[in-house]
Amino acid sequence: MTRVLVVHHDVDVADIQVDELRRAGYDVEQCAGPIGGNPCPVLRGDGCWQVDRADVLVYDAWACGDGRSALIDDLRDLYPEKPVVLTSGGLMLDWARTDGPHQVTPVVGAPNTTRLGDAVEAAVRTNRMRRDETSFPAAAEARHIPGW
Repeated sequence: MTRVLVVHHDVDVADIQVDELRRAGYDVEQCAGPIGGNPCPVLRGDGCWQVDRADVLVYDAWACGDGRSALIDDLRDLYPEKPVVLTSGGLMLDWARTDGPHQVTPVVGAPNTTRLGDAVEAAVRTNRMRRDETSFPAAAEARHIPGW
């Protein structure tokens, strides 16, 4: 079963997202870091035991308080292989990267059971393809040969 960590600045919304993902069949934990009184280790450039345990991360764009990319950039630097789903309350963020080393999978629209589940599956699938291309470069090159 896929383990998901939900990180959100609003506890009530986080509770809803956790419930939605559990209904979709995921094993879900909720991080209290940004709102629980303890400083977030990722914001200090340190690893996090909850992130270490998770297979995929669902982060709110405002989890670090400013709606900017700093937390996601730090997270991607510390955990480049960990799939990240980004929720933003249906808003499009000009700094959200959908490719490259700071890639995230954005939830388009309000995050509900279907959209969250689809985004988690897309993030896991994309991460698996990136890992396969790194592990098996010849297979990746074969997919990009013109005329195939």
